Amino acid sequence: MRPVLEIGGTHVTAAMVDLPAGAVHGETAREPLPPHGCAEEILGRLARAASRLGAPPSATWGVAVPGPFDYEAGLALFEGVGKFDALYGVDVDAALRARIRPTPATLRFVNDADAFGLGEHTGGAAAGHARAICLTLGSGVGSAFLADGMPVNDGPHVPPQGSAHRLAFDGRPLEDTVSRRAIRAAYARAADGSPDDVPDVRGIAARARTGDALAGEVLEHAFRALGVAMAPWVNRFAATVLVVGGSIATSWDLVVTPLRDGLVAGGASGPSLAPARLPDTASLLGAARWAASRAADGEESQGVRL
Repeated sequence: MRPVLEIGGTHVTAAMVDLPAGAVHGETAREPLPPHGCAEEILGRLARAASRLGAPPSATWGVAVPGPFDYEAGLALFEGVGKFDALYGVDVDAALRARIRPTPATLRFVNDADAFGLGEHTGGAAAGHARAICLTLGSGVGSAFLADGMPVNDGPHVPPQGSAHRLAFDGRPLEDTVSRRAIRAAYARAADGSPDDVPDVRGIAARARTGDALAGEVLEHAFRALGVAMAPWVNRFAATVLVVGGSIATSWDLVVTPLRDGLVAGGASGPSLAPARLPDTASLLGAARWAASRAADGEESQGVRL
């Protein structure tokens, strides 16, 4: 069993993962996180969730955490991203090892999007693919480019740092078109309303299904743009599957056709498209797999996102 933490923007989940079975074992421990709280409050809640697991003493943990973060050093670099600013410059590795009980032997940090991709490759929609791209759509566009089941975060075949959120569409950052805030803002403009008065993406999707033409056009534009932006990298990376997860991907019926159309318009040959099969557990499985693979490789750095 491998203990893991998945740190999100509003909560942390701790779990024991049975890697051979590809499943979470037993009950998870979950704590809310205050994104604008002080460092001690945030660290205390992370440690409380972890300590509730009762992991074996001196265990090696996998920890999935969003960036910006120095994953090798375990150092938080959150600044100007709307969450966890109080942790900037904090040695999260040392802070958690001092607080979690029983004390961990080691913490292995991995980007949350990479963890999601690793989990989907372990037993989800990317399983069996030598080259896979996994995207998470929500507050932004997270990505994992996987070659033989491990993240690739540099080189000519992936975007800078292996990050799709660094891509552009129509001369602007991709997340200005494909993200929760961008879709809500686009719908507000189309409907001559305020972003504060429009529903979340799930609600916009519901309106599209009931015949709201503006809602349908906004979603079609966003997901087609995603396909156009991703098409060159799908070709360069020679991906055979593009897996989409995250909260926005729950509206898969409205995502898949414009996404495919955008890929074709951008010149991509293939790949197959699939929704995430493990939306609730992929990141937990991926964090466990990362920790296990790092130990097996003698702590050599591979696919690390800085």
